[in-house]
Amino acid sequence: MEAAEGQAEGTGPASFLDKFQTQRYTGGFNPESWEQEFDKIPMFMKKSPAEIDPEQNPDLACLQSIIFDEDRSPEDQANTYKNEGNEYFKEKNYKKAVISYTEGLKKKCSDQDLNAVLYTNRAATQFYLGNYRSALSDVIAARKLKPNHLKAIIRGALCHLELKNFPEAMAWCEEGLRIDSKEKKLVETRAKADRLKRAEQRDVRKAKLKEKKEQSQKEVLLTAIKERNIKLFLEACKEEDEISDGLAEMSLNGLNSDSATGTKVYLDDNGNLNWPVLFLYPEYGQTDFISAFHEDCRFIDHILVMFAELPPWDSERKYHPSNLELYFEDEAREEMYQLNTENTLLQVLQHQRYFVKAGTPTFLVLVKLSPFSKNYFFGKKVHRLK
Repeated sequence: MEAAEGQAEGTGPASFLDKFQTQRYTGGFNPESWEQEFDKIPMFMKKSPAEIDPEQNPDLACLQSIIFDEDRSPEDQANTYKNEGNEYFKEKNYKKAVISYTEGLKKKCSDQDLNAVLYTNRAATQFYLGNYRSALSDVIAARKLKPNHLKAIIRGALCHLELKNFPEAMAWCEEGLRIDSKEKKLVETRAKADRLKRAEQRDVRKAKLKEKKEQSQKEVLLTAIKERNIKLFLEACKEEDEISDGLAEMSLNGLNSDSATGTKVYLDDNGNLNWPVLFLYPEYGQTDFISAFHEDCRFIDHILVMFAELPPWDSERKYHPSNLELYFEDEAREEMYQLNTENTLLQVLQHQRYFVKAGTPTFLVLVKLSPFSKNYFFGKKVHRLK
């Protein structure tokens, strides 16, 4: 932080000491509170109050009126604000320091070096507040007034570093090192920016390679789905006639939505599709999820495993494998299809009215002939698959 030469104008301490001595010998001095008494005297204050009340601190108010006297020259006033900002900066009161430096700049004094210092110091406080773009704007303004101002260049390089503008940070360091080739901060910042730039470039290359690999895998996966005549539901399609029963509507977008667990359909080493499958139990608002349902596995095989023991939510003890029926819904036609549990997943997915939504085949599980099932299907057309 740059400081102005000399000291701010003010009154000497003699009058305050005389006043203190007078209080002591006239009985006004309290030995038990002498530290508090000293703290009321401006030159002995450990910290200035946030707001100066003339009644509570008349001496301090008097000093303030002298220091910030509008009759003083703009240069004197700007320098006073600079010194005040420096004190706030030392106390790490960065917000007040910004205000002081700003007030100094408002004086528009003719001393361009002083104005450059005010901009640079305000940039430093903005930097510590995390306002890197504001700090960068200030150092740019400082360099317009003083192009070779090394502290402004160092601060600018640090701002670019924090903003992850690594090439710009290196460029600023190079400019500063042309002024002082041994400036340690610039040497260190340039090395760090170079290291981070290389790491960023490496990460970009890795991300592109990964994206290319994933895209290639998606295309292979999509080809496998197309070859099986499995249809993907596209969210953008609202009307039935907008969903082609051919392959034209098939796209990678239909595979982009992960299931709730983040699993996706994939091809295993034998070239078989394995799907995340969701089972819904509308009677109890429960669900089951199979993360990898092999396309050649039958539904009954999974049902027997899932209901080897009755679930705790089955209060009526009726969800036995032999009592269960599986359905899928044709939302476009508002019709239901009952599955043959001996069918494989692939056989069901290949049905002309089945569309895989959000990359996850979903099926309803109900108890046959139960009151809930009868009420659930009331008014709906139900098809039974062979």
